[in-house]
Amino acid sequence: MPTYFLKDGKQLNFDKVVNAYDIAHHIAPSLAKQAVAAKVNDALWDLMREVPDNVKIEIITKDSPDALEILRHDCAHILAQAIKYEFPKAQITIGPAIENGFYYDIYSEKTFTPEDLALLEKRMASIVDQNDKFIREEWDRHKAIDFFKSVGEDFKAQIIQDLPPSETITLYRQGSFVDLCRGPHMPSTNMVGKNFKLMKLSGAYWRGDHTKEVLQRIYGTAWWTEKDLADYLHRLEEAEKRDHRKLGPQLGLFHTQEEAVGSVFWHPKGYTLYKIVEQYIRKIQDKYSYVEVKTPQLVDHKLWELSGHWEKFRENMFAFEEDDSERILALKPMNCPCHVQIFKQGIKSYRDLPLRMAEFGCCHRNEARGALHGIMRVRCFTQDDAHIFCTPDQIISETQLFCNMLREIYHDFGFDDFYVRFSDRPEKRAGSDAVWDLAEHALKNAAEKAGLSMTLNPGEGAFYGPKLEFVLKDAIGREWQCGTFQVDFVLPERLGAYYIDEHGEKKHPVMLHKAVLGAFERFIGILIENYAGIFPAWLAPVQAVIVTITEKHNNHAQKICDSLKTNGVRCDLDLRNEKISFKVREHSLQKIPYIITIGDNEIENNTLTIRTFGQTTNNTMSIEEFLSMLKNGSLV
Repeated sequence: MPTYFLKDGKQLNFDKVVNAYDIAHHIAPSLAKQAVAAKVNDALWDLMREVPDNVKIEIITKDSPDALEILRHDCAHILAQAIKYEFPKAQITIGPAIENGFYYDIYSEKTFTPEDLALLEKRMASIVDQNDKFIREEWDRHKAIDFFKSVGEDFKAQIIQDLPPSETITLYRQGSFVDLCRGPHMPSTNMVGKNFKLMKLSGAYWRGDHTKEVLQRIYGTAWWTEKDLADYLHRLEEAEKRDHRKLGPQLGLFHTQEEAVGSVFWHPKGYTLYKIVEQYIRKIQDKYSYVEVKTPQLVDHKLWELSGHWEKFRENMFAFEEDDSERILALKPMNCPCHVQIFKQGIKSYRDLPLRMAEFGCCHRNEARGALHGIMRVRCFTQDDAHIFCTPDQIISETQLFCNMLREIYHDFGFDDFYVRFSDRPEKRAGSDAVWDLAEHALKNAAEKAGLSMTLNPGEGAFYGPKLEFVLKDAIGREWQCGTFQVDFVLPERLGAYYIDEHGEKKHPVMLHKAVLGAFERFIGILIENYAGIFPAWLAPVQAVIVTITEKHNNHAQKICDSLKTNGVRCDLDLRNEKISFKVREHSLQKIPYIITIGDNEIENNTLTIRTFGQTTNNTMSIEEFLSMLKNGSLV
């Protein structure tokens, strides 16, 4: 009598071996209607596949975390079937589900066009209507290779040839179409629905190797409901409007160019924004008793060898040999080992701890050219980096203090919605398992004491210690991983850092790695996109611009501008001989928070006429009222 164990611990018995759908129907007919797949001993299975005796089983429904990936995987297969129907000579290669959608790589002499995507979408919809079953089949390896070669699918044959001998070869059939796939799939094409859209075309290389065949990649997105699809397309439209690579140059903030790939040319307004962010972080760090340091850009590779970065990070480092010497120097990709060198100067007592050491450190990393993205992913960047040297007993209190600091900073920048990932030991790491056990336990315990709820991000810790990753959500729901906090027992020991404890004995400090913003460049890119370039007044590079109606108002406008600047307002003056409507429109396009108009009435009454960005009406007030309301953030 087959026995199955449910997620809640309940046990089900049947007279014969059944499939997952039968189990779902036995539990509740309503569950069977919502079921799309199953987990058998934590592995995803087709709903209609027979489940062996004595296993754990969980029914996957549309609201399960794994369900959307299965839907998108099904959509990729339906796309491949549509391609083979419309373009029989095309060869299909691989088609995985990805974040927000799926893609399929195609080998074809024909160059696909946007018009072809519309044709394929129509064919996909008709395949959904056919309601063909997804049927799993296990094939003999050689038979499968011969089959794909016989139908002109040489890439599929090559994939099978390269699989380990122990791999079970599974094919899925939907109508007359057959594809190589591990699965799982939903029971039929009709369950996929029609809430999908083919998005774009791009190029790719077979197996990512530029020496191999050039493929065409078709991207798509798929969702359970029409509303979810519409919301996603709206987010893409919003993201296009907010793209920092467009807004940066349009607003005169920065530019990038081919002669300095991976680096940023900050313009006056952009560098003003940069300094505002830096000054704000410096003020907060002072509040939380951080000391600021500055360390060298070029460091002998021997230090990186000692720290372990040379082995783990060498391919991402810029290094060169010193003239007439065998010495190899490297531009620092991070600040950690240099901060340890400052800690090591002089004898430290336990009374000196915690020591919170901060640096706006300029770092260089040799990122792949294809990975570079505006100012979000660059080769030269500055971090709000800091390292806290403390005793093991201070980990909890320092974590709580850091979390308070982080919440304050994110709130002030307009991000109150974030979550935390706990990243544990990676496969390649320094330090013993005992040390990692200690570090992971300490960080988990400290995070819980700090009131954080966490999701596990397995295997993604730094090579020297586990970390917390803080993921922000922006105005349109996108997620950005920014802050990090890491517990490190490894580097202080490897680099010979000590303090004297209360018993007069030498001890290695714990090193807590901290960043709230991460790279300034990336965080400013996030700010630009979050606010669509419409910064709150305290962040705006230009807070106000004064425009005059005619030349006779220029002298008074100059005095107002000087007064505002004296009071710390970032103010510009527009005295051009242009129509006032032209000036207002031009500065509105630059998204200046406040446009101040000076004319006869303003001079006579010693007032300001102020238009707030996004408002259709003007406010009239004194300069003192404007300064007060600007300071309090209450001007609308």
